[in-house]
Amino acid sequence: MSKTLSAAKALTFRTSNTVEVPAKTGQYITLFANSEVALERPNKLRARVTGEVPNFDFTYDGSTIAAYAPNNNVYSISKAPDTIDAMLPFLEKASGIRFASADLLFTDPYAVLTKGVSSAVVVGSDVVQGEPCEHLAFRAPGVNWEVWIESGARALPRRLVITYTNVTNFPRSLVEFSHWNLHPWLTDSAFDFKKPAGAKETAFLPELKAKARQME
Repeated sequence: MSKTLSAAKALTFRTSNTVEVPAKTGQYITLFANSEVALERPNKLRARVTGEVPNFDFTYDGSTIAAYAPNNNVYSISKAPDTIDAMLPFLEKASGIRFASADLLFTDPYAVLTKGVSSAVVVGSDVVQGEPCEHLAFRAPGVNWEVWIESGARALPRRLVITYTNVTNFPRSLVEFSHWNLHPWLTDSAFDFKKPAGAKETAFLPELKAKARQME
């Protein structure tokens, strides 16, 4: 799987996500979201997130990150490192935004996914979205995670489940992947941020980090 993703000079995919977040009552509630992601190595990324979570459009053109919230018609923009590998950690630190699929977007997904892994098991075989898959489960400090990978030569991920064991109530996030395209036609302009009419600029505020973590 990691070799397939790493070898792709560009790719696009869609996800259907569920994420558990704490309510003021102390109960964890489940929110649903959808995303569309486009990547071009080494330094371009675009994502659109819709659903019950805070909706936003994200662009990265190799030097600048921008996030636009259509519901409020506001945007944030900042200079960023010049590679996806460096930008993703920077993005999380600056804004709290971390894509659930982030580990799969790095140049070497295998190194990122297996960092700190203390156990790994083959759970068995399953069918996800009509594709035969192998179900694998892993443990690492603070997180348990599972992945369903296509059994064929492409070995693309079809489902990812993450349980945060270092957080009260062990919240979970589930991502289902679809519409994989490893040879998309993408233009440089597709990753440019175009300020919407009337949109107001706001900073990537630290107090928004908790909410931003809900964005998949």
